[in-house]
Amino acid sequence: MKESPTFAARIWKCTREALPKSGRTSLWLLKIILPVSLLVRLLDYYGAIAWLADYMHPLFNLIGLPGALAIVFITSVFLPLYASIAVMTSLAMTIREATILTLMCLVAHNLLVECAITKKTGSSFWGMVLLRIGMAFGVAVFLNALLPVDNTPFELLMQPEQFASLGEVFKAWFQSSMVLIVTIVLIVTALMILQRALSEFNLIDLISRPLRPLMRIFGLPDNSPFLWIVGNVVGLAYGGAVMIDLVEEGKLSLKDSNTVNYHLSISHSLLEDTILFVALGINWFVIIGTRLLFAIIVVWGRRFIIYLGRHHNNEKKHSTIST
Repeated sequence: MKESPTFAARIWKCTREALPKSGRTSLWLLKIILPVSLLVRLLDYYGAIAWLADYMHPLFNLIGLPGALAIVFITSVFLPLYASIAVMTSLAMTIREATILTLMCLVAHNLLVECAITKKTGSSFWGMVLLRIGMAFGVAVFLNALLPVDNTPFELLMQPEQFASLGEVFKAWFQSSMVLIVTIVLIVTALMILQRALSEFNLIDLISRPLRPLMRIFGLPDNSPFLWIVGNVVGLAYGGAVMIDLVEEGKLSLKDSNTVNYHLSISHSLLEDTILFVALGINWFVIIGTRLLFAIIVVWGRRFIIYLGRHHNNEKKHSTIST
């Protein structure tokens, strides 16, 4: 009788299967992230981001924020959160203003990269860009109406990164890119090995089962708990890498991955993002509660629109048949 493979052999099998996929996915991510990060650094160096922020002043005044803070939001749209935090901590504002700005940045940050990733798993690139920017301002309107007046200063002021020459811009980009390459390869590889190991030992269903009632509240499919966990622990970019892998292997439909994208586009990386901003003095309950609330609104709102569309089409068909 043939012996069953050992634990080590099964883990090695999962690793062998994951390595080629993780290499291709890491390369694809880097082809997007590295040029975009260089482009944005150059735009910032030549003042294009500050110029764009000037046109946002009237809009920001409507949501209870000084026009000068628009540059933080514009920075977040093009770059990861760490860049917008660096700008945010170099400006004077109140805790109330910082809270509204934080939620705007959390909903709409690093859009070029993250929306390219969600496009790979069934979502419209420009649809996601417009959704996230629109929801960022929706969140701002909501918090501006909800939060009490508070003039407590946001006192964490730091000196922003400044470059004296184009050479310094390229040097900073190269140094950060080297760190980023190593980080992406290690995290994507670890996630893909983990996903295959959980599947090999039939643990995905065990992890997912207790979370399915929560997924139904969120309006998400029953097979989404694992993706939801990954997206909220390591973020949308790395969670997207796992989702791409599952779609390519036929274990996840584009329809289901698209639905999960709508939720994660508003509420992802709840662990790291929340810790980052709580350390700056922002209330954790406001961060998590607001993001989950708007993620639920987006998913159920989309489902309602789809339902109305189907109902309208059925009525048209019935009317055509009757005539």
